[in-house]
Amino acid sequence: MLGSTHGTLTSDLRARVVACGEQPRNAVHDTAAITAVDGDLDVSGRPLYAPVPDLDRFFRPASVAVVGASDADGRPNTGITRQLVDWARRVGARLYPVHPSRESVFGLRCVPSVAELPEQVDLAVLLVGDPLPVIEELAEAKVKFAVAFASGYAETGQEGAAAQTRLAAAVERSGLRLLGPNTNLNAFEKFREDLEGPAIALITQSGHQGRPVFALQELGIRLSHWAPTGNEADLETADFISYFAERPEVGAIACYVEGIKDGRSFLLAADRAAQRGVPVVAVKVGRTETGARMAASHTGKLTGADQVVDAAMRQFGVIRVDGLDELQDTAALLARARRPVADGVVVYSISGGTGAHFSDLAAAAGLKLPRLSEAKQAELHTWIPEYLSVANPVDNGGHPVGDWRGRKIIDAILDDPSVGVLICPITGPFPPMSDKLAQDLVDAAEATDKLVCVVWGSPVGTEAAYRETLLGSSRLATFRTFGNCITAVRAYLDHHRFTTGYLSPFDEAPRTPSPSFRKAQALMRPGKQLSEHAAKSLLRAYGIRVPREQLVTSAAAAVRAAGLVGYPVVMKASGTQLAHKTELGLVKVGLTSASQVRDAYRELTDIARYEDVDLDGILVCQMVERGVEMVVGVTQDALFGPTVTVGLGGVLVEVLHDAAVRVPPFGEDQARAMLGELRGRALLDGVRGGPPVDVDALVEVVLRIQRMALELGDELSELDINPLMVLPRGQGAVALDALAVCR
Repeated sequence: MLGSTHGTLTSDLRARVVACGEQPRNAVHDTAAITAVDGDLDVSGRPLYAPVPDLDRFFRPASVAVVGASDADGRPNTGITRQLVDWARRVGARLYPVHPSRESVFGLRCVPSVAELPEQVDLAVLLVGDPLPVIEELAEAKVKFAVAFASGYAETGQEGAAAQTRLAAAVERSGLRLLGPNTNLNAFEKFREDLEGPAIALITQSGHQGRPVFALQELGIRLSHWAPTGNEADLETADFISYFAERPEVGAIACYVEGIKDGRSFLLAADRAAQRGVPVVAVKVGRTETGARMAASHTGKLTGADQVVDAAMRQFGVIRVDGLDELQDTAALLARARRPVADGVVVYSISGGTGAHFSDLAAAAGLKLPRLSEAKQAELHTWIPEYLSVANPVDNGGHPVGDWRGRKIIDAILDDPSVGVLICPITGPFPPMSDKLAQDLVDAAEATDKLVCVVWGSPVGTEAAYRETLLGSSRLATFRTFGNCITAVRAYLDHHRFTTGYLSPFDEAPRTPSPSFRKAQALMRPGKQLSEHAAKSLLRAYGIRVPREQLVTSAAAAVRAAGLVGYPVVMKASGTQLAHKTELGLVKVGLTSASQVRDAYRELTDIARYEDVDLDGILVCQMVERGVEMVVGVTQDALFGPTVTVGLGGVLVEVLHDAAVRVPPFGEDQARAMLGELRGRALLDGVRGGPPVDVDALVEVVLRIQRMALELGDELSELDINPLMVLPRGQGAVALDALAVCR
C-alpha cells in the first residue's frame, strides 16, 4: 500500500529535521511545532522547510472545555454542546462545560469561567459571539488549542477583516493555536472505526463542500480526519497538510480551498507531502479570477492569479481537480492503490463500441495505451473469437465473460509486463454477464499488484454487482463515470511519476547572495523603472548575454558606435519611462550606413521631444536576426512572491499568450517542463526547414533569471526580456530588449 512507497529524505534534510526534533513518519508524534534552524532560510530570509504543528491533542484531546455550553431548549448552542459531549465520550476526553450561570449541562458540572477549570485542558471550543475576550483567559490557563465558530469576520468585508486581524494578533500573543473563526463542527464528526487500510484526511474551508468525501465511508473508504479551517485567522490549510503528511494512517489528503492564506507556507507544506509521497488532491475555486495588477511588462500581462496558483500546485505535485466528485474519486484511488509497476493502460470491455469510446477519451487525456504484443494477442484469441480486436482495447464479444474464460482473459492481460492498469467500463447491468464479470474483476484485483478499475455506468446504483461485489472490494477501484475514472488514473500515474526520486527544490535554494547579486544591487533604483541600457546591465550582472551596444548622445557618436558594433545595427531610444518603444516609433532596425544612422538619430530624438520623453541617450545595438523570439520575465504575485515566466515572444506575446510560469526555487527539470507546456514548443525544434535552436541556452537563461528573482526578492517588481532571441543550437541566446521596474 502507499504507506510503504513514500519518498525518502535526502541525508542533509534528514539531519536538519532530526535536529529540529521531528519524528519519523511512522513514529507517534508528541513534539512541539518544528521551527527553522540556522541554515533553513533562503537568501531572502524566507523559511525553506514547513513546520509541523503537533495537532495530536487537537484531534485526540485528553480534556476539552466548552465555553458557552448550553442544554436549554431552543438555543443554538444546545445542539452543538450535545454533539461535543458525544464526541468527547467517543475519543475518551474529559469535557468541562463553562458557563457563568449554570450549575450543570447535560448532567456535567459547569465551571463559571476558564480560570476555574480543574485542569489544564488541551482544547477549548468557544460557543460565544465574540471570542476575543476569551483568548487572554485561555492563554493564562495554558490551553493548547481553541476553536471559534463565530462568524462576522473577514467574510463580511472590511470591518470584519479588521476584527479578524485583532483576533489573530491576540491569538499570536497568547501562544495557543486557533481553528477558525467562521468554522463548524466537522472536526468532531463521527468517523467509522471499522474500516481498514490507508485513509483520506480531509481539509475544507467550507464544511458543506467536504460532505461528498466524508460520505465515502459509506462505500467502505476510510477517513481519518476532517479539518474545517474556516477563515484561517491562525491555523491554515498548510498546517494541516504538513501534519497529515506525517501521519502513518493517511494515504491521501483531500482539500477544498477557497483562498490560500500564505503562498509560501502552502508550497512548503506541499513539498513536505511530496517528500513523504503523500498525494494532495485539491479543488481550488477561482479559475476565472483575473490578476488585479496592471504591469508595464509583457510578462506581467501573461499570467493571471489563477494561472500562477495552477502552475505552483503542479510544480509541487498538488493534484488540482475541478469538481467535488473528482475530488472524492481521485483521493479515494490515490489513498488505496499500490504503486504502479508500469504505466500502460489496457481497456477491456464486453462491447467494442464501449471500449473504443473509452480508449479515445483516455488517449486524449494523455494516458498511455500500449498495443499488446502479437504473442499476447494470440494468447487472448485462445478464448476470444479471432474476428474481434484484442490489440488494446480488448473486446471479448460478451459471451466469454459468462464462463471460465472470463477470468483467464483478465489474468492474461494483467500478466503483460507493459500493463500497469486494467480498466473495464461496464455501461449497464446485463445479468448474468455483468455479475460474473464484476466478480472475476474483483477476484483478479485481489490476486494482483496492478490496479484494476471498473466504471459502473448504471444510473440506478442499487444492483448487487455494484453495491456488494464491486464496492465490497478494498483492492478494486470503482467509478460511476468515464471522466472521473480517467482523471483519477491519470493523477495516480502522474503522482507516482512525480514523487519517484523527488528532491525538494527548497533543499537546493541559495542561502547566501552570489557575486552577481552584489553587482545587481548597485544598479537598482528603488521605485524607478530602469532604462533599457540599465536593465541590460542587470542581465549582464547575472551572466545573461546581450547584444554588442553603445549608449550615445550625439549623431557623430552614433556613427562611431555603429562602426564598432558592426553593421547592420538597430537604434533605440533609451530612457527610464519607456516601456514599449515600438509603439512610439522609437526603434529603427536594419541600418546599414553612416547616413542612415545619422538620420535615425535625428528622427529618434525628434520623436522623443514631441512625445515629451526624457532620454538618457540612444542605443546603437548589434542586429541579431536568426532565431526564435521568446519572452522571459519576473513578476511579483500577491500570494507567492517572485514568479518566473517563459513564453513565445516578439509580436506573438500579446497575440497568443503562450506562456508557462513557475515559483522559485526550481531546478533544470522544471525549467524544461515549462518549455514543454508551451503550445508553440515545436518552434524550438525547428519547423518548415528551420534549424533547431539552443534549448539548453534558453533553459540556462530561465535558471539565471530565477536566481535573480530569488536574490533580489521584492526589490525587483518586474523584469521583462522580450525578445530573448534563441539562436540555432550551440550558439546561445541573446536578450535583445529588457525592461526592469524596481520596488
